[in-house]
Amino acid sequence: MPDTRMFPRDAAVPQVARLTDTPDQLGESPVWDPQAQSLWWIDGVAGKVRRLRFAGSEPGELDCFSFDGHVGSIALADEGCLLVALEHEVVLFSPDEPVRLLLLRLDEADPRMRLNDGKTDRRGRFLCAGMGRGGEAIGALHRLCDNRDHAVLHEGLTVGNGICFSPDGRVLYFADTPARKVFACDYDPVTGAASKLREHIDTAALGSGIDGATVDSEGNLWGALIRTARIGCFDPSGALVRSIAAPTDLPSSLAFGGPAMDRLFVTSIRDSGTGRAVSDHPLGGHLFAIDGLGATGIPETRFGHF
Repeated sequence: MPDTRMFPRDAAVPQVARLTDTPDQLGESPVWDPQAQSLWWIDGVAGKVRRLRFAGSEPGELDCFSFDGHVGSIALADEGCLLVALEHEVVLFSPDEPVRLLLLRLDEADPRMRLNDGKTDRRGRFLCAGMGRGGEAIGALHRLCDNRDHAVLHEGLTVGNGICFSPDGRVLYFADTPARKVFACDYDPVTGAASKLREHIDTAALGSGIDGATVDSEGNLWGALIRTARIGCFDPSGALVRSIAAPTDLPSSLAFGGPAMDRLFVTSIRDSGTGRAVSDHPLGGHLFAIDGLGATGIPETRFGHF
């Protein structure tokens, strides 16, 4: 068990709302679309991509789109499209058309590996981390450009997660969840080159690795501490400066959104399908919104906007 004294007390009293009627098995990869005032996220195990439309702060119509196999992550693209990371492929998907354009296939991919968490950098390149299905350190951090140029930035990940960028796009963060570490590296927004890899945060003393993560407008990293039912806020130096209770026992990922980018949307897990993450909470797997945190996020760049 973690030492609860490690968690700073939070003076704010955030307001939490459950936004879904039916839980996901493995809710992940939330991303806010400011143009459409909608939240996208996935149910990875079920192979579903979901969209919840909003009128102000009120949720409205819910749409669901199905894919064959596991969905790892999504990112916004132009004209209402999405980038969707499948097990060994990345496709461009339009909610209005049945055609799905293949952008990347990992032809030599180890079948023990699949793609997992992903996000665009501040110029619109898509970064996606792999993971070993059985705990093997065989995942890599991939970078994909709109011209289909593909590069591997890092190898040896067990479960690659938590991809996010500093507000100026010059620092890349990513996590290896079972290792309970968040790494940082210098990142060139112009070329997409990463250098000077370093350990940024060690969350072992907090009793959990970080699953999904995002960065706010002040440069603080907010991460889902999946094993302690908490959300941690770490300043740019890597120090834990704030911690709030998650709405359920297995928070998986988070993203800022809403008209003012000041709502924190949180996905969660009901049953990851591996036996390693099964919720005991009655609200496990639901999508939540947390208001009143006093923090604002940064809209994610659409794929291809260099």
